[in-house]
Amino acid sequence: MKKQLKTLLAVALSAALVSPAFAADKIALVVKSLGNGFFDAANQGAQEAAKELKNVEIIYTGPAKATAEGQIEIVNSLIAQKVSAIVISANDPDALAPVLKRAMDRGIKVLSFDSGVRKDGRLMHLNPSSNPLIGEKLVKMTADAIGATGEVAVLSATAQATNQNIWIEEAKKVLAQPAYKGLKLVSVVYGDDQTDKSYREAQGLFKSYPNLKAIIAPTTVGVAAAAKAVQDEKKVGAIFVTGLGLPSEMAGHVKSGAVKSFAIWNPIDLGYSSIMAASQFISGKVTGKAGDKVSLGRVGTVTLDANGEAAMSEPFTYDASNVEKFAKFF
Repeated sequence: MKKQLKTLLAVALSAALVSPAFAADKIALVVKSLGNGFFDAANQGAQEAAKELKNVEIIYTGPAKATAEGQIEIVNSLIAQKVSAIVISANDPDALAPVLKRAMDRGIKVLSFDSGVRKDGRLMHLNPSSNPLIGEKLVKMTADAIGATGEVAVLSATAQATNQNIWIEEAKKVLAQPAYKGLKLVSVVYGDDQTDKSYREAQGLFKSYPNLKAIIAPTTVGVAAAAKAVQDEKKVGAIFVTGLGLPSEMAGHVKSGAVKSFAIWNPIDLGYSSIMAASQFISGKVTGKAGDKVSLGRVGTVTLDANGEAAMSEPFTYDASNVEKFAKFF
């Protein structure tokens, strides 16, 4: 009788453990496109957060190319899967809003990170850094590379990318300051976060602007592609590349001389923090109102502003003195 009772208890416990009450919260990390080293590193951080939280499963997904249409299709699929939360880096702030609003109407918690969504399409947006600080950093690194005068161009991601567009506007404000009046912005082009297109756009800038001195690329794909184009076209020392890049992808370009310095925040911490924030919304500890304090685990705590946004730390500068060290991590 005791043996039968033990068996029944074991079966009951097993059933309880696999019942919906004990099921892991599924959090989808939807990135601009797959195959991007920045987002792969963010996923690493997301997995670290899930391990720490214990009751979370990460669904890492994104379209093959950085398009809003691809992300909309993915979000519709996630709604059907009834995930607990969607954390997205958006390819278009407006186009994604309706489908993400539909997700929220079905009880799914929606947050954006890195590249934001319109306010009505999410509960919170986590900026990796302050936008004005990023714009200032991009211009300062350019001036440090080429001096106070010269023609510069911007090689961005997509024309609809929320974050890059904001950073470019912030950089333009800095370029308008008296200290940088000698730097002339001659063009803004878009590589759509594709290596081959970004490479071709950089080559096009060389031809269109023979006096070009620098390319600013606020995208990890674009900055590496532009640096390679500078090397391949034998323009090292004549044209410098700077922007936002990953140490693991940029170490060789720093060594070649195509890049003097670049910046980035820690994408592992960004992915980790985004999942930690999402778990706070799932549990009901925060709702997204202004003043909410959102715990980001090991990273600290951020406070939401009136737009439901919060920012992490200032971007860190990498150069020949430290890039090899950090290339081992991301």
